[in-house]
Amino acid sequence: MVKRPARPALTARVLSRSSYPEYLRITEILRLETVGGALLLVATAAALIWANSPAAGAYFGLRDLELGYEPWHLSLSLGHWASDGLLAVFFFIAGLELKREFVSGELRSFSKAVVPVAAAVGGVAVPALIYTLVNAGQGAESLRGWAIPTATDIAFALAVLAVINTHLPAALRTFLLTLAVVDDLLAIGIIAFFYSSGLQPLLLLAALVPLGVFTVLVQRRIRTWYLLLPPAVATWALVHASGIHATVAGVLLGFAVPVLASRKRGETGTGMAESLEHRLRPLSAGFAVPVFAFFSAGVAVGGFEGFRSALADPVALGIVAALVVGKTLGVFGTTYLVTRTTRAELDDGLAWIDVAGLALLAGVGFTVSLLIAELSFGSGSVHDGHAKVAILAGSLTAALLAAVVLRLRNRHYRALEKAEQRDADGDGVPDLFESKP
Repeated sequence: MVKRPARPALTARVLSRSSYPEYLRITEILRLETVGGALLLVATAAALIWANSPAAGAYFGLRDLELGYEPWHLSLSLGHWASDGLLAVFFFIAGLELKREFVSGELRSFSKAVVPVAAAVGGVAVPALIYTLVNAGQGAESLRGWAIPTATDIAFALAVLAVINTHLPAALRTFLLTLAVVDDLLAIGIIAFFYSSGLQPLLLLAALVPLGVFTVLVQRRIRTWYLLLPPAVATWALVHASGIHATVAGVLLGFAVPVLASRKRGETGTGMAESLEHRLRPLSAGFAVPVFAFFSAGVAVGGFEGFRSALADPVALGIVAALVVGKTLGVFGTTYLVTRTTRAELDDGLAWIDVAGLALLAGVGFTVSLLIAELSFGSGSVHDGHAKVAILAGSLTAALLAAVVLRLRNRHYRALEKAEQRDADGDGVPDLFESKP
């Protein structure tokens, strides 16, 4: 999912103030991309270790522990509370980011957005096609996982980019962010239309009432949490009961929030969408997404033989091939095709090898891929465990390959910067700008 650039100056200033409240320092740390990615990785590792330890029964017992009120269709296991409840926070932030990009960001300008938008579409279509080809003839159940490798985990992808990037072009990050926004939008549509069941139209219509109340409140720029939370929770509960996956409610609520500051209401600076995102980002990155990963990534692999057996499943093979090969071909191939057949152009600051590294990085599928795997097969299917192993293996492979390419490019741009700043005669003017006899 999309992560906003960190604010290093603000973070450094906050961390340097010993009198600053501890919880505020922590929230600033949680807004850093590398920290969010690291927490996700730690939660995943913890789940895998526990699920494959002698105490595995305790892990699965905790994951399957049911809590809630059945008459309201809310008697769910802790694993489902994480995927249907906590992940709604993640998708609420996605909705805020999507709307902001369409209103005031890169997606507002067609000329700037057309190349990464096309790349995102290709990065969804080609992996789905490769997965389907690998699983052709394997039965309807296997084919239900066609959408698993279509999503890019922007938290992991940007964390990898943040670790590597010291001299890479800013245009590379902008391209990845725009691609991820469209990727999120497509993933939300796929979940809503292909992975919802038992639709209850009356409950879905009823959800419009609290959604309308929430919309009125935010349009009036009311930011009081105890006024906004009840209609938001009611919207989520009714969407969940209607048969539509509850995370879609988070997106709808995010779309309701105004992006631009209202001069009529005396607002200055950032709009309400950015303000809410800034407040909720630590909750999402530091708690909601890691807890979801903890309950979703725990699969009993069964040692090396179990790992090899899992990857022998055509479902797993299709996921790995789609993430590593499909995403790369989809993103890079579509970008090349669009720039060669239309008037659209690649940003001047990017080389094609940069796009290749970014296309590999787009193969890091995790959060939404795990969610779609659960929706595709359910915890009782053998394919569910195999799919999760494949998501981890494919994502790790894509991340390592992307890191190799982008690290080489980072070294190249660092050498260029040194050459541009070289001043052999010490006159204060770089040699590049001095006239030669």
